Amino acid sequence: MLQPRIEVIAEKKLIGKRLPMSFANNRTGELWKSFMPRRHEIHQAIGADLYSMQQYAPGFFTDFNPAAEFEKWAGLEVTDFATVPPDMEAVLIPGGQYAVFFYRGLNTDTSIFQYIFTTWLPASDYVLDDRPHFEILGPKYRNNDPASEEEIWIPVSRKA
Repeated sequence: MLQPRIEVIAEKKLIGKRLPMSFANNRTGELWKSFMPRRHEIHQAIGADLYSMQQYAPGFFTDFNPAAEFEKWAGLEVTDFATVPPDMEAVLIPGGQYAVFFYRGLNTDTSIFQYIFTTWLPASDYVLDDRPHFEILGPKYRNNDPASEEEIWIPVSRKA
């Protein structure tokens, strides 16, 4: 089935907005509606790709609870944190190894994540690492479009 490419990246700097949410109380739409009209205020952006990032507590997926909160970010990658627009924040994604999945389909279809966490990851040579997860929404990303394309970056490390 779907096989990722494995990449090692240097740290990334993002500027954007964040909201606490859970899978049971998904506030993604609210987050992006507050960020998108103001993204042009970020002057040191690297490219136009949008980043959707999630920070989960350690063990979040081990004892999965749909009501457990995590932090979701909407942002842009930047060269530095010299100027952060009002009501936005800076965040660092630590460097490391990622399994990168290409995804085409509706952003509301969660089956890709079910596949990653319940099929691919257990059968792979990797374990989930405690770093942020993120999606890169590039030029072919279209909200609520079945032809939309994005990359899903899952933090991993080799099994011991």
